[in-house]
Amino acid sequence: MKTYRRRIREKIIQALHTLELRETDLETASDWLITAEIAEDPKAVRFFKELLQCCIENKEEIDNYIAKHTFNWDMSRIAIIDKNILRMALAELLYFEDIPPKVSINEAIEIAKKFNSTDKSSKFVNGILDAIFNDLKSSGKINKCGRGLIDNSKNTKLKQGEKSATKQ
Repeated sequence: MKTYRRRIREKIIQALHTLELRETDLETASDWLITAEIAEDPKAVRFFKELLQCCIENKEEIDNYIAKHTFNWDMSRIAIIDKNILRMALAELLYFEDIPPKVSINEAIEIAKKFNSTDKSSKFVNGILDAIFNDLKSSGKINKCGRGLIDNSKNTKLKQGEKSATKQ
């Protein structure tokens, strides 16, 4: 993909923000964000449209995860930009099997730093996504396939420990 995915993710945040603040349709909210660079790359356009559509179609389910993990915060109190960053990252975690969870979370943190609604936006986004990811992983709801998509470092350490123990 010629176009960097972070730029596409930033455009998705802008589209979600537009949809949140204005009564408009998806195409009106998003088509103006497809730059010439994105338009030249069919994979970039597909990623943009699929991720944006996924955020919208699964908004209720995604918002339930956010609400469940923001104990003392009503959804209406969360800054719109932070809420949309969380929605986008969760859409990737839940519905994009080819994107590693760490990538989704790290990209959300970096975007939160750039668009920071408050000085602590990136920490807020990180904490909520980490809690939701751990919950999803422990309940078996993360469905990732391919090399490097799930961090099995605890299992790797356990297996290495078992090998060391058998050598002694």
